[in-house]
Amino acid sequence: MNSSRGRELFSYLPAYYETSRVMRSDMDAKGSELDALYLALDATVSQFFVRTATWGLGRWEFELGITTDLTKPIEQRRAVIESKLRGAGTFSGRLVKNVAEAYDGGKVDVSFQPDKWGFTVKFMDTLGIPPNLEDLKSAIEEIKPAHLSVEYEFNYLLIRNIHDVMTLTQIEQTLLSKFAGGVWLAN
Repeated sequence: MNSSRGRELFSYLPAYYETSRVMRSDMDAKGSELDALYLALDATVSQFFVRTATWGLGRWEFELGITTDLTKPIEQRRAVIESKLRGAGTFSGRLVKNVAEAYDGGKVDVSFQPDKWGFTVKFMDTLGIPPNLEDLKSAIEEIKPAHLSVEYEFNYLLIRNIHDVMTLTQIEQTLLSKFAGGVWLAN
């Protein structure tokens, strides 16, 4: 018997059906249909949560007024949606931090410079430029007051950081864009 639910159904039958090929086949067929139904139900339920949604992301984007871009990876689309959901409320450093961390997935530090009428978003855990930085910039422009400027600071690997910590194999496997100056060398 191939179906797990078919085996379960078969276990509820009286013992004299144990040798019946007809009943075994019948329960296997019904169980296969139930297996497919439960898979479809699980897939549908997962669309109600941004972190597990796949084919339902378009609905989330529509509801939040986000333009759907099917060329972006699912994780980036989820980050845009999460950011939009987190981006409601009064503007504050905590709001910017929540939105930025939704995009980056790592720790972000936000510092304000009142004398310059601006603030800085520093990516603490991410090396190099995050892949969906343009989406993050758009989200922050949408939530920040118009009179404030924003700057972004990135972390890069420096020779002093890798000298005693990374092996040659690890260095070879690290993207050039993660190293200071690597962005210009890669072009």
